[in-house]
Amino acid sequence: MAPPTSTMTETSTAPSQTTPPKGFDSPAAQPSGTAPHEPKVNRQTASAKMMKFPSPPTFSDKHEERKYLKGRLALAFRIFGKLGYDEGVAGHITLRDPVDPTTFWVNPFGLAFSLIKSSDLIQVDHKGDVIAGGENRLLNTAAYMIHHAVHAARPDVLCAAHSHSIHGRAFCALGRELDCITQDSCAFYDDHVVYRQFNGVVLAEEEGKDIAACLGNKKAALLQNHGLLTVGQTVEAAVFWFVSLEKSCQAQLMADAAARGRGGETVKIDEEDARFTYKTVGSPRAGWFSAKPAFDVMARECGEEYLQ
Repeated sequence: MAPPTSTMTETSTAPSQTTPPKGFDSPAAQPSGTAPHEPKVNRQTASAKMMKFPSPPTFSDKHEERKYLKGRLALAFRIFGKLGYDEGVAGHITLRDPVDPTTFWVNPFGLAFSLIKSSDLIQVDHKGDVIAGGENRLLNTAAYMIHHAVHAARPDVLCAAHSHSIHGRAFCALGRELDCITQDSCAFYDDHVVYRQFNGVVLAEEEGKDIAACLGNKKAALLQNHGLLTVGQTVEAAVFWFVSLEKSCQAQLMADAAARGRGGETVKIDEEDARFTYKTVGSPRAGWFSAKPAFDVMARECGEEYLQ
């Protein structure tokens, strides 16, 4: 099936609100009065000048939705592979199953991201048992511990992504939040956390629950000494947040180094402007729409193979 043209504060591990606010709580959500992705453009102006912004596809048949979403997940892995977010066997992206929401689909352990097809994905239940999927049914224990906890705590989350990208893990070694120094980083304004514990590879259920509790209702977590974790109400949004967060980490590492080399500091975006920009570039719909070009390109490059 060809694709149609179509979520900065320090937190503890204490439980927090797990439902995003209105305008950030569903796949097509967009805060009232704003247009997806373009700061300073309101919805009325956007409607007058261009065609209506598209929205994520909807389905009446849950099995058809599963088929479509598994294809999107396969593309997500191929995008991660192309961007170099794979290293050895680390990294995982999960998709909540629309037929049985207590289960999720994930990559089999040890299969290269760039080779993943829809039929390779494995379905995992709430106990960590693989109940369906491709021939390779090896499950990464850390994938289950982190993602099961996140999906259980966040009913709004369709997809969660984690990998050991180079700039993300470098920034995570600093144990600090991201600054709003660019328009892109405003997508994470007051919408990401730092998980300040590191207990090795996440093999314990309690560690996964602690990560989920720290994430709360945010779209991203900087896992100290580890890497990035992003979530979304669509596969596309979760992937775009990861890519954008990785690049925002890279931009801040470079800007901080350059500023300090000159004996100064980076220029921060003021609170009011950061908040306004966040409502435009940081919504679920903006995340989905921003990812669309990358998914379109990858689908064209792969042909129909990823759907096999």
